[in-house]
Amino acid sequence: MTPLILLADDKKSAAVTDWSARIGWLVGLALFVALVYWLMREGWKWRGTLQGDLPELPDAPDAPGPARLTMSGRYHGSTTAGQWLDRIVARGLGSRSRAELTLTDAGLDVVRPGASDFFIPAAALREALLGKGIAGKVLTEGGLLVVTWQHGDRLIDSGFRSDHAAEHAEWVDAINSMIKTPSTEGAER
Repeated sequence: MTPLILLADDKKSAAVTDWSARIGWLVGLALFVALVYWLMREGWKWRGTLQGDLPELPDAPDAPGPARLTMSGRYHGSTTAGQWLDRIVARGLGSRSRAELTLTDAGLDVVRPGASDFFIPAAALREALLGKGIAGKVLTEGGLLVVTWQHGDRLIDSGFRSDHAAEHAEWVDAINSMIKTPSTEGAER
């Protein structure tokens, strides 16, 4: 019995002697990861260049009027309207961030700490609806407030998620009630 115990005691893992091969693989892997990140960054910049014809975003007016609704939550991004995977990155619209939304008679003010703020005039609002996803963010059905608006010659969908998702339906109703359609404009005259 003693020789069996000695044999079991003698078994040890082999010492790693080829450190240069291991270090080479690690350096190669690190270079590959760096290359992938660099290519992603260049692709983001190229998308911004292609969307360079997007006009400057309007600033909020000095006196927008009393707030109809306010919301604290997240801005998840903007896409070409109806194409939820075609992200718009120009003018800072591609940056996800916290957001404070304020809806007034003048329009929708989007204040984003750490990113550029923007304002959607009431005349530019086209539709608000409950969605489930926008470029890179998929939620449960109705988990995203999607606001469609006109900027220059483009229709843009912007996605927001409130800290309290139950607020979304109220926002959809309020924004859609502000939108002037040709039939309501004719009735006002």
